[in-house]
Amino acid sequence: MTLFVSALLLLLAAWSSRAMPDGHWEPQGSSRCIPIPSSMALCQGLGYNTMRMPNLLGHESPAEAVQQSASWLPLLARECHLHARIFLCSLFAPVCLERIISPCRSLCESVQDRCAPIMNCYGYPWPRILHCDQFPKDHLIVSLFDKYFLDYCTDCELEETTSAKELLELFCKSDFVVKVRLEPSNSSSSALAKFSLGSRLDVFKHGPLVGGEMRGRLALWLERDATCVGNLIRHHPQGATFLLTGTVTGERLLVNKAFSWNKHQRQLSQAARKWKRHRCRG
Repeated sequence: MTLFVSALLLLLAAWSSRAMPDGHWEPQGSSRCIPIPSSMALCQGLGYNTMRMPNLLGHESPAEAVQQSASWLPLLARECHLHARIFLCSLFAPVCLERIISPCRSLCESVQDRCAPIMNCYGYPWPRILHCDQFPKDHLIVSLFDKYFLDYCTDCELEETTSAKELLELFCKSDFVVKVRLEPSNSSSSALAKFSLGSRLDVFKHGPLVGGEMRGRLALWLERDATCVGNLIRHHPQGATFLLTGTVTGERLLVNKAFSWNKHQRQLSQAARKWKRHRCRG
């Protein structure tokens, strides 16, 4: 029996008794904030270092959480989803806020779509305790996740080009506005983004960023927001040019709206010329 199958057996056996009849968690005991144990390899390096106990899986002690979280490491080694670690750690090691927040539904569904088939190959279904319909819809929690580098719940989609007036309003409401070319990455590592930034980057508005920070922040966005990037390049597997607008949150860029930039999008070109000399009120 492989290490992967053995770990799944332990995982499912331990968790089957924890599933609530209605599919929701009810942590027991007094809630407290503690440092994430250094031995919890699953949840290291995610941008926060304290967690709430009991967690969303009902673990009462750090030792129990560490032991159970280790069962997921073989699955993560298969790199089934770029954000599987984020999803799991929001359950094993919830961010220490005023209340425990659960992961958003779209993140759960995205991870399940990619990782459940691997589990099924060994005869094990996606655990009932992780059914995605029990998680809140994205808009309920995304602002809390943003603060702690967990803003993977927001699905950006390509927008239809709007009027010049609305584009001007969007420019003023956004922290950043940038024109960028996305090209297939030459990297052979599946852990990295499948698309990379083209050589030219036109920054119309940089907001709180200075100097050459925009390229580095966009590279981080490419690596960490696979759902958004996937939506943009779905019909452009060979690459394309996009106008991206959004907000700056800590070290992260959150893309709110995106437009395909091509020779047919004259309104974007006209708006870009106005942006260079436009002064936003307030």
